[in-house]
Amino acid sequence: MEEEKKKNSVRGVIGITVKGVGYVTTTEPGEDILIEPQFLNTALHGDEVEISLFPLVEEEKTSGEVVGIIKRAKTEFVGTVDKREGASIAFVLPDDKKMYKDIFLSPAESRKVHNDGKVLVEIKKWDDPKRNPEGRVIKVLGKKGDNNVEMESIVLEKGFQIKFPKNVEKEANALGKRSKPISKKEIVGRRDFRNVTTFTIDPADAKDFDDAISFQKKSDNIFEIGVHIADASYYVREGSAVDKEAKHRGVSIYLVDRTIPMLPEVLSNDICSLNPQEDKLTFSAVFTMGADAIISNVWFGRTIIHSNKRFVYEEAQKVLDDKGGVYYDELNALNKLAHIFREKRRSAGALDFEKEEVKFVLDVAGKPLHVIQKPRLDIHKLVEEFMILANKEVATYLGGEVKRIRKGASIYRVHDVPKKESIKDLLFLLRTLGHEIESEGGSISSKELNNLFEKIKGSTEEVLIKTVAMRSMAKAVYSINNIGHYGLALENYTHFTSPIRRYADILVHRILDKHLRGEYLNDMEVEWLHSFAVALSEREVGAVEAERSSIAYKQVEYMMDKIGNEYGGVISGITNFGVYVEELQTMASGMVKFKDMTDDFYVFDKASSSLIGEKHKKKYSIGDRVAIKIIAADLERKTLDFAFV
Repeated sequence: MEEEKKKNSVRGVIGITVKGVGYVTTTEPGEDILIEPQFLNTALHGDEVEISLFPLVEEEKTSGEVVGIIKRAKTEFVGTVDKREGASIAFVLPDDKKMYKDIFLSPAESRKVHNDGKVLVEIKKWDDPKRNPEGRVIKVLGKKGDNNVEMESIVLEKGFQIKFPKNVEKEANALGKRSKPISKKEIVGRRDFRNVTTFTIDPADAKDFDDAISFQKKSDNIFEIGVHIADASYYVREGSAVDKEAKHRGVSIYLVDRTIPMLPEVLSNDICSLNPQEDKLTFSAVFTMGADAIISNVWFGRTIIHSNKRFVYEEAQKVLDDKGGVYYDELNALNKLAHIFREKRRSAGALDFEKEEVKFVLDVAGKPLHVIQKPRLDIHKLVEEFMILANKEVATYLGGEVKRIRKGASIYRVHDVPKKESIKDLLFLLRTLGHEIESEGGSISSKELNNLFEKIKGSTEEVLIKTVAMRSMAKAVYSINNIGHYGLALENYTHFTSPIRRYADILVHRILDKHLRGEYLNDMEVEWLHSFAVALSEREVGAVEAERSSIAYKQVEYMMDKIGNEYGGVISGITNFGVYVEELQTMASGMVKFKDMTDDFYVFDKASSSLIGEKHKKKYSIGDRVAIKIIAADLERKTLDFAFV
């Protein structure tokens, strides 16, 4: 009997949709297990759960019921207080739409809050699915709709903190005082690049500078190019209070109106930052190469630099466009090399899903006045190529060491091949549209995809195919298992170039330093790195979601007074309840609900991924340009409703 019970019971992580339906992923191969809302039994999104499987029904999804919560993924939620006048209790309506129950506040907790205020609460008890979870107020944030309150809500909701603990600030400030000037003893042990032309290239509003590029002409066609990275691991010592906090944060978060740094400002904006006209400690990858971009020598090590100039992207681009100006020869040579590197990667199968990004012009209260699209310039690609080169070469060096010494001796940035089910859907679409593409064992090489992208460039089906292809991709993650990077078409890749804003890069600096000194990770360190890589990947997802949430909030806020206005858009997705459209100027995403499409009855045609009207045969497909009108905007939910014009 006990054996039978075990057989019908499995463990896994549950994901919950905004409709309150659960899907459990287990370690066993096969499809996810469906958990209907009435069988969730207090399970929340991301929880590790035990489920009891229901008997199999032919041609239906495997389903079950949650019978135990093994580990909660999250117990703190941000939300809006619903407190009726004269009531002794209150409820918190969670911002997280995957949290399907409002949180109950007892009379004692309710006295701390006001109606329509935003709060951070912790679930202290929830063992009865028929009742609401009981919450404890951790922090009162302020009035709903206030810019600072809303931005802090987004950060806290994703499990991040804005302010640093006092002991971390104190340690960082003391470190700042001890670190200036750089001691002669420290300089002696480093390769000196202070007399080599060096500059940084960053956005105009950047405050921390992770990377600099040096350029030295050795002969007519031989260059020595240094990619110099802030030596954050020199200052952030393992086990220190600053290190523990950085490890907990994992990454910096870039919201629309502010940065939530991984390191305290005295480190991120001053000591570590490669500010112009200052001596700075760096960890460098130095390349000797010809004008043909063939590399003859690679050197890694600790260095000291003195940046001659801080370029902003537009300024450096103008130098290239004008074919003259400060450091034109260096920028021009670097740009030519970057073009060669980029073309080599593209030929090898590196995928390019470049998408325009938006930037907001805000007033003093944080309200968006204008939304502008950030151009993708040659100079952006120049910097990107040399950072990719440094990341690739560091990973190649560490990967070589792994083969000789110990499996899993570093952390890598990996990108798996797309799942077979996703590729199956993509191949079906491509064949429907008349494209034959080679596939082996249910997979497509990135090179094959790239060739297809070149073939369809500028065609009416380009957006549709690229959108479906992009959605078939796996997510890039951190791992000690170096399986390569599918999207970049590289066998070896890691993150080395941004240690001020990513903890993974600090780890890679430490590991590289060990390898250069002939030391390697022991088994315990490798085991820790394996589990921490998973945690880092999760922190990164949270940071990206926070950034996207802040953008969506500002996009909706910008549209609030534009109800009734008509705009151009492009269809970005079709679901069973409506059509997603992206407005062309602000790139704000909204939905045309089927109930508002009253001109016909529309049927989804899987073969062409399109909606087709039964009577008039009007067709809507992903990638189609459409005219839309804004009919509603919900700032709290960060959603827009459109109607086709």
